[in-house]
Amino acid sequence: MHSSSTPGSRLCLNSNKLSLSLKALALTSLIFPFHAINASKATYQFDNVVNQNKLTVVSVANPSAVFEDGDYFHGFGYDLVRNYANNLNVQLEFKTVDDNATALKMVATGKANFAMTTANTQTIETKKLTSLPATCGDLNSLEKNGLNTELNWVFKHADDPLTQAASGFICKSKQNGSLNQLASFYNRNVVKEEFWDDIQSDLSKRMPIYKASFKKTAQQYDLDWHLLAAIGYQESYLKPTSVSPTGVRGLMMLTNSTAKAMGVNDRSNATQSIQGGAKYYDLMLSRYDDIPFPDRNWYALAAYNMGPGTVNQIQKRIKAQGKNPNNWVNFYAYLDRNKASNGQYRQAVQYVTRIRAYLEHIKTTPQLVNI
Repeated sequence: MHSSSTPGSRLCLNSNKLSLSLKALALTSLIFPFHAINASKATYQFDNVVNQNKLTVVSVANPSAVFEDGDYFHGFGYDLVRNYANNLNVQLEFKTVDDNATALKMVATGKANFAMTTANTQTIETKKLTSLPATCGDLNSLEKNGLNTELNWVFKHADDPLTQAASGFICKSKQNGSLNQLASFYNRNVVKEEFWDDIQSDLSKRMPIYKASFKKTAQQYDLDWHLLAAIGYQESYLKPTSVSPTGVRGLMMLTNSTAKAMGVNDRSNATQSIQGGAKYYDLMLSRYDDIPFPDRNWYALAAYNMGPGTVNQIQKRIKAQGKNPNNWVNFYAYLDRNKASNGQYRQAVQYVTRIRAYLEHIKTTPQLVNI
């Protein structure tokens, strides 16, 4: 079992204030009326969240729910849960288990406040648990992006205020468009199915040549080598002799000025290129150290592609709209909304989403990991 705590979300509301805010949100839900709450309220997970200022969620790792990315998690389901914890202003403790049965048992025994599963309704009801669809009925958002439409949140009690608050949060996310944008970013179809055989062939042939350099360099900068390899594949298909029409060259496709700044003398030297690319990516990460992972990775990749100046300009525009400029869904939504009229934005959307897809492929393909 693996677990991770989301930093920066553990302060602020005291128990009474959190209790009132959750109840207010729950009252907006017509699904579970409060008159159903009975004398056993003390057994509800709501009380545990309030008293411990911590939301414990368990999930099975799968393409629609969560990927383990180094010391962090990412994925449609994980980000939705993370946003819910932030909405409650509590710390998130997120755990992964091997199967749905284990996840459901943890909810039934009170070891988790709720579970994210793809278990069917009959199985959940047999365990005397209750589930909410992770879409508020908007199955199209998941289906069109190749995500599992059976993804659900499972709670111990239907009339628990925590369940009611979750229902309200999910439906609000649907209404304000953030759920659809989250699904769009985690699109499983961002790389067409017919291309994966060629991608797998490329990686199988070239990864063994450069894996040692990726791993050594990643360790030096405390990065995930799989991510460096995914950047390299997006940049050059892992070909150190690659050259673009604009003069960008090498395995990590560095400009001449960036290469010099990173101490790279020969951009066609694969080892030097990987070293320079990692150093530059690490520099981009440091620019966004006030943004928690995994979002920090996506911002750094956007900056690697567009330049940090462009990223900063977009953040200012998002802030001027009254939105959080350090929230990746807001940033991605801005790029996605304007990509038709701005080629640089369109390229950035493609760049970040494809690297995410390659990262997930490399991490979950045994023959690549074990090369």
